[in-house]
This record gives sequence, C-alpha cells and structure tokens, in this order.
Amino acid sequence: MSANKLLPFQLNTIRDLQISGRTVFLRVDFNVPLSTPNEQGERHVEDETRIQEALPTIRLAIEKGAKIIIASHLGRPQGRKNPEFSLEPIASCLAEMLGKEVTLANDCVGEGIELMSKSLKNGQILLLENLRFYPGEEANDPEFSKRLSHLAEVYISDAFGAVHRKHASTYGVPTLLLERGIGLLIEKELAFLDPLLHQPKRPFYALLGGSKVTDKMKTVASLIRKVDGLMIGGAMAHAFWAAQGDTVPSDTKPISANDVEAARLLMKDAKRREIPLLLPSDTVKGFDIGPETLQKFSNFLQQAGTIFWNGPLGWFENADYSHGTFEIAKAIAQTSAIKIVGGGDTVSAVKKSGFAEKYDHLSTGGGALLEYLEGNGLPGIEILRLTHPQLAKLQNPVLEE
Repeated sequence: MSANKLLPFQLNTIRDLQISGRTVFLRVDFNVPLSTPNEQGERHVEDETRIQEALPTIRLAIEKGAKIIIASHLGRPQGRKNPEFSLEPIASCLAEMLGKEVTLANDCVGEGIELMSKSLKNGQILLLENLRFYPGEEANDPEFSKRLSHLAEVYISDAFGAVHRKHASTYGVPTLLLERGIGLLIEKELAFLDPLLHQPKRPFYALLGGSKVTDKMKTVASLIRKVDGLMIGGAMAHAFWAAQGDTVPSDTKPISANDVEAARLLMKDAKRREIPLLLPSDTVKGFDIGPETLQKFSNFLQQAGTIFWNGPLGWFENADYSHGTFEIAKAIAQTSAIKIVGGGDTVSAVKKSGFAEKYDHLSTGGGALLEYLEGNGLPGIEILRLTHPQLAKLQNPVLEE
C-alpha cells in the first residue's frame, strides 16, 4: 500500500505544492547530538540519522527549483544566543551529505536575514541559526512567528520530532503562510504510524522501556486499549514491581508514589480488558533484564503480527547492561511481524545491535511519536489540516489553543 493511501485527508505534501522559483520555509528537526569541542574548538555531529532522514525532502525541493530556507532548533539554549548551540556543525554535515553548498545565517530573523532570503537563487539553501536563540520560538510568540513568516512564501513541515510542540516555527508560522504542507519524512512517519492507531496487523504487541516513567504512563493507558499484549521493561518496570509488592533494586532511581499508583491502575485496566501485561521476572542489578525475562519476552514476541518498541530495556550504553536490549533487538528482527521502533535511544540501540535493516521503520520521533499514539493528534500536523476559511475563523490563530 502506498504512503498516500494511508495519509489522512487535508494534508498536502511537498509533491502537491508549486514551489519552483518560490521561497520555502522548511522546518526540520536537526536536534542532533554533537561532540565536545576539539582543540580548535570545533564540534561535529555524532549521530546523522535525523539529517539523513530529511535529505529526500531537501533534494526534492532542490529538484523542483525552490529557494530553500531550512530552520531547526538545537538543544536548550534558554532563549539566548549561545555558540555552544550553534548549527554550524550541522551546516557542515548537511553540505557534505548533499554535496552542495549550505549557507549558515548568523541569525534566524531580522532585516539582514530577510535580505539573504530575497537574494536566494533557485536550488540554493540557507540554514537559519538556532530558532531557540529567541524565547519567542518556544513561547509561540505572534511577533516572532510573523518575523519568520516574512522570510518565505511556502511552509513545509518535516520535523516529526517537534510537531507535538506549539512553537512559533511549528504552529505559528503555518497559520500565516497559507500555502503549506508536509515533507517526505512526515509522510513516511504517518504511513507507518497511522495503521498502529486504526488497522494494525494482529496480534499487535507493544514493548515499552526506558527511564522516563511518568512521561509514558499516558501512552501505556492508551496502548492498553489498542494492543493484544504489552511488555514493560527498563526503569518503567520498577513502578510496576512496586505496585505489586515486589522488591525494587536499591541502586536504581527512586520511584514516585504517583508512578506506582499509575502502574497499579494500568495493571488493573489490563486485567479487566484481558490484555497480557508482561513484566521482568529477573534483573541484572536493576539495570538490565535477566535471562529468564529475555526468554519470556522473546517467546511472546514470536507470534506477533505487529510490534511497536519504544524505550531500551536497560542501560544499554554500558556494555555490562546491554545484553538484554541487544538480544531483544535480535529477537524482534527474527520475527515476521511489522516492526516499528520509536525514540532516539531505542533507534540507537537497534542500530548498535546490528539488526536495524531487519526493521520496517525507525521513527525519528520520541515525544511526538508517543503523543501521536495517544490518538489526539499533534498540533504541528493538525494546524496543516485546516483550510483557509477555517484559519480565517480563528480570532488569533497564532495564540489559538
């Protein structure tokens, strides 16, 4: 089935938009890990995945003869200009990957930047400096949104990892540039993720891990209504252990009472719905699943039609605690199921396991992916669905909640 058949209505893609000879504001997610500075003070990109995933959209924009303005955030500079969070290493990496010159602006708004945008020729690329150097980005400030919108005629969102945020560049600008759509990355993400909500191949199993317990409880509650089985690992499992009275390893991070209560309610809900909820039965000092759990999870996964995995099952960056996560990656790879992985740490773990090519989709989204699976839509995508009359009815679209 093609991606277009899976996409919801009212979303234009870059293929649908007339961008030849026009200036395009392309919002991407280049929030990638950088190295520590070398002796010359230079830093380099340590994981190129998100840049690599944006290349098809950028190349298509070049082929179509657009004047391309690329915008992204990087890290948390707290609304202030900070060279530590400059996109300079990303500009160098992108230019090398494209085999094409990429001009890095020294700012992201202002008269100088507007002049640079007006001087672009067809197929040229201008990379704006870090959007989060201004507090107006995260605040979705109307004035900051207007200043960004003055740079271009067409808006394209390809920042799946950021569309769950109502920020100026993901929500404010597309209310002002009425010719807008999504790039090829978001198109691909929705093509794989939308069936998880509406038509997964059964049985549909989810495997959740990682250390961000509270952040994922809503996702667990939502998935219980959709899946045929659920496995919990990583630090998340500690809240479930505590909820059922099991001993939690003393060296691990303390568990909040709220997480324990949430886990108790989720186990009760799973039991009521007769959904198998598998927890680790043994552990390696609390930082990895043990051999008994590995076997139990692996056996359970063999019968899956669809597997969604978010969150490593242990401290996989440490070789002493990587075995469980890497072996699960192998076990999933050997199934005949549709295999979808989301979250930066999980994608990194799958790649390090050596089995990434066996997976159907490695999502670039973390928080955005989890929120999407909760079924309530994502602000940066939903705003693109609105028609011109619908936007006109919003009294103040930039601030609309």
